[in-house]
Amino acid sequence: MASILIIDDERPIRSTLKDILEYEKIKISEAEDGPKGIELFKKNEFDAVLCDIKMPGMDGLEVLEQLQAINPDVPVIMISGHGTIDTAVESLKKGAYDYISKPPDLNRLLVSVRNALDRKDLVKETKKLKKKAGEKSNSPIIGTSEGIMEVKAMIEKVAPTEARVFITGPNGVGKELVAQQIHEKSGRSKAPFVEVNCAAIPSELIESELFGHEKGAFTSAIKQRIGKFEQASGGTLFLDEIGDMSLSAQAKVLRALQENKITRVGGEKEISVSPRVIAATNKNLVEEIENGNFREDLYHRLSVIVIKVPSLNDRRDDIPLLIQHFIGGISAETGMPSKDFDNNALSYLSQLNWTGNIRQLRNTIERLLIMGENVIDKATAEKYA
Repeated sequence: MASILIIDDERPIRSTLKDILEYEKIKISEAEDGPKGIELFKKNEFDAVLCDIKMPGMDGLEVLEQLQAINPDVPVIMISGHGTIDTAVESLKKGAYDYISKPPDLNRLLVSVRNALDRKDLVKETKKLKKKAGEKSNSPIIGTSEGIMEVKAMIEKVAPTEARVFITGPNGVGKELVAQQIHEKSGRSKAPFVEVNCAAIPSELIESELFGHEKGAFTSAIKQRIGKFEQASGGTLFLDEIGDMSLSAQAKVLRALQENKITRVGGEKEISVSPRVIAATNKNLVEEIENGNFREDLYHRLSVIVIKVPSLNDRRDDIPLLIQHFIGGISAETGMPSKDFDNNALSYLSQLNWTGNIRQLRNTIERLLIMGENVIDKATAEKYA
């Protein structure tokens, strides 16, 4: 349930706003002046604030400044019965999300509150994604085998360029990590890294996902949507599992790569975009081209540089290093104590058939850390691997 703080010296106004918003299933807290509102704001988490401007003692603009200093991510909607254009502009300049005159129009108020709550959710999600991206970008590519050293060398060479990169390899080998490393080592590292899993999006929605859509473009298009090509403009667009993309979407991706322009679904205006595109697949695209499932011209557009990530079975010498890496990471994430693997356990795990590659190995190590004793021996590895 969303939570909103109302700061207003007039009890009837607070009561009216409370009744309206509680009917919308919003939890309400009240304060009759600025200092009490600030104190409540410090002690509680709110999704939005409604604040009167004209109050005795501390006025709303002073309150706004202090709320912004405490937590600038919480949207503050200013309300006033003595408002002027200058007052509205000043409050917006100081960081207010919106300005509403008293007595508030019901529809105007609800629209502003809903938009403010949507913004708060978007800020939360953006921070979560940035944190996740930061964690991933700090993850090194582990290994010293010949195959993985070739991958690292390719990343160092290609990252500073603008060349499109095509990453191949079976599921679970770390193609996404390779794409992230290319982005992090490029001149675009401060711009967004935007990922699209082409296999996870229904074919009828992939064009909207990639290019966006205009409001009313189709039944469920209730508002305009910015597509991934626009979001990644100036940064990197990672098209994962591109071998699963429909032929109609492939044709539009090809056009976007050729012209650096896209058109949103349901729109007519051409929009210039400039993402660096990195694509990946676990499929044999030469066979897919022969079978008519993938466009040859798109393949050649994407594969300026091809990086083949080896399977775990082709880099067994790296398994002990990966195990140590996963022990540290899993212990830090879950709070489980770190455990040692004896040489016999390491040798046994290095010889298994890892069809699920890195992903399977990590899951196995987590299971062994949960089920095993202080030292993981071969018998424990055989039982739970």
